[in-house]
Order: sequence, then C-alpha cells, then structure tokens
Amino acid sequence: MNELSGTEARMLALHAQGFVGAPDDDVRAMLQRVGAVQLDTISVLARSHELVAYARLGPIGRAAIEETYWGRPARAFEALAHAMCILPIELWPHFAARRRRSARGVHPRRPPEDRAMREVLAELEARGPLTATDLGGSRSKAPRPENVWWHWSAEKIALERLLAIGTVVCVDRRAWKRVYDLTERAVPARLRERNEDDATCHATLVGLAADRLGVGTLADLRGYFGGMSLPEAQAAIERAGLTPVRVVGWEGKAWASRRALRALSNGAVRGANRTTLLSPFDSLIWDRQRTARIFEFTHKFEAYVPAPDRVHGYFVMPVLAGGKLVGRVDPGRTGTTLVAKRVSGEPAAAKQIARALVEAARWVGCDDVTVTEARPAPFKAALRTALTAQR
Repeated sequence: MNELSGTEARMLALHAQGFVGAPDDDVRAMLQRVGAVQLDTISVLARSHELVAYARLGPIGRAAIEETYWGRPARAFEALAHAMCILPIELWPHFAARRRRSARGVHPRRPPEDRAMREVLAELEARGPLTATDLGGSRSKAPRPENVWWHWSAEKIALERLLAIGTVVCVDRRAWKRVYDLTERAVPARLRERNEDDATCHATLVGLAADRLGVGTLADLRGYFGGMSLPEAQAAIERAGLTPVRVVGWEGKAWASRRALRALSNGAVRGANRTTLLSPFDSLIWDRQRTARIFEFTHKFEAYVPAPDRVHGYFVMPVLAGGKLVGRVDPGRTGTTLVAKRVSGEPAAAKQIARALVEAARWVGCDDVTVTEARPAPFKAALRTALTAQR
C-alpha cells in the first residue's frame, strides 16, 4: 500500500482543486476541475460562487463568471450534491441515481400538489423558461406554520419537486432567481439519452470526487457529490478502481485517484501557490473535518451564531497562502472601502494576508482597506505595516 505524508496529502488536495501550478484558462475550465460549486444566498464581498472562481483565477471579471455558470446553450445545471451546487452540464447523466432517489420519496413538510405540478408544466411548455415569480410567486399567501423555514407557494413546491426528479432543470438565473425550464428543452439530447444505472452513477461520481480531492477517506469521497448510502459508497470505491493509500496522521483507510498519484510522481503538485481569501463554502474547505485533518485548521461558519457569541465573525474567510491556511478575515465594505471587521493570524503571515485583502478589494471595486479589529497584538502591528506598504 502506498504511504503519503501529511504534506503530500495537502499538496494533492491543493493541486486537485486548482490552487497549485498554472491556473485554469477560464471559468469553464475551473468549473470542470472542481466539479461542483456550492451556491448560497449570503453575499458579502460577492456571492460564494463568484468567490470560488476568484480564489483560483484571480481578479477575473465578475460578468464572465456569471456567463459561464448560467445561460444558453447550457454549460451547467443546478442540483443537490454536497449541497445545492452548480455542476458542469456533462455531469447530468451521473446524477440519474440521485433523481431516481428523489422520485421515491416526498418531503414530509412540502408534499407537492398534482394540480400545481400539471399547471406549472403546462405553463413552461407554453411560455418557455420561467421563474417562480412568473408563475405566481415563491411564497405562500397562507399563514406560515410554526417551525417552517421555507413557506413556499404550491407553485414553488411543484417546481422544486420537478427539479429534484429531473423533469425540469435550472440552467439560468435572473437577478438570483432560478429560471426553470423543461429538461427536454434545456439539456442536450446526447446527455439525456445516456441511461446509467445506480451503480454506474455512484462509481463515476466517486471516481470524479477522487480526482477533485486528490486523496480522501470514505467519508470524503462519499460526501463530495453526496447522494449515496454507506454501502453504495463502499461498492463505488471498489468499482471505481481507486488506489488504497495510507496517509500519515490519518485514522483509517484512504484512497487516491491514479491522476493524483501521477501528479505527485511527476512533480506537478509543486509550483506557484495562490494567496487568496476563501469562501467558507469553497470545495477546498467545505468539509470541516477534512479541513482540520489536511490543514490543521479549525474553521466554523458563524453567520447563524448569535453576534455576541461569534469568535471570528459573521462570514469568516480563511486566508490561503503558501499552501497553508494562515489566517481568518471577516470582511465587509463601506462605499469603496473594504472593511476587515475582524482579522486574525500569525505576525509572519501579515504580508500575505495584507496582499490577499488588497487584491480582493480591487476585485470588488474598492480602493482602500481598513481594519477594525486584528489579533493578536503583534499581528495587528505587522498587518498595519504590511497594508501601508501595499498602498
């Protein structure tokens, strides 16, 4: 069995995710490389799907990011993977098992009405791609029951049910609203006509996950695209032909893709490293246990923690530099100033964190950076000096 050091595992992960070596040519290549970009409604400097592209490609135009993710002809589609993600359109056949699983069950709090499903399908057939607003609105006009987070209208529930089972698809957005369309109209026939059984879907996705993780445990491989039971994931690893490895410091078994091991042997995992802020939903770090294992870095998303109880801030972005996570930034903006509300790191990383802040500020159209709080004290002084030198 191959043995990897902790450093080798970390470099494989960084290389697989596009942070080491020559950057991808464009956003489409970046999306193909990572395979899944998590979506989230929170927007601080930018929405998370924009931050994922920026972290790898640098200050690329934000319009180019949107044009790659959404539009016609379809280059990507939205589906539940690790979480709700935008996925390369080429992955459509491999999510057939997930769609079949969705068809076998109904959300207990959001059972769709047959009438609403028939009506929204008829409207899409007659009028073309539509948002939930076009079909009467997303929110129900009835009183909101207790303990219900999403109080959707019958039309919205029907649309989301049809999206989950693959009858409709979202390949476009308007002002952050999903645009629903008939799958037969939006997804290329060559992809719709591929009929993969569940085992093939699972093995393909586990293999793709291994390429995007570099090296991973059963939980890592199962979780990257999601949608598999434990026995299904175990069988998929066997069928995908992954290479068993032992990673020093990791408990239990791990597997690597052949592509990752080739990259390690030919030196491709070495090269230039990005210095950047990372979205908390970036696929490099979205699995908190894996992040702790690979980077020895504890990261917690605190947006839903009461403000007085937050340790690092509302939308904490880890700072990647030199292949390591070297600090944390809770950013905001006031006019054309990027405001680092809370920053933490070691004094030795101050220059790198300052560089990451200045580049991010310029990318979102800010011309200055201010720091409200930085800790510990030696880091605060070093960061102030580094930011002065960057201006």
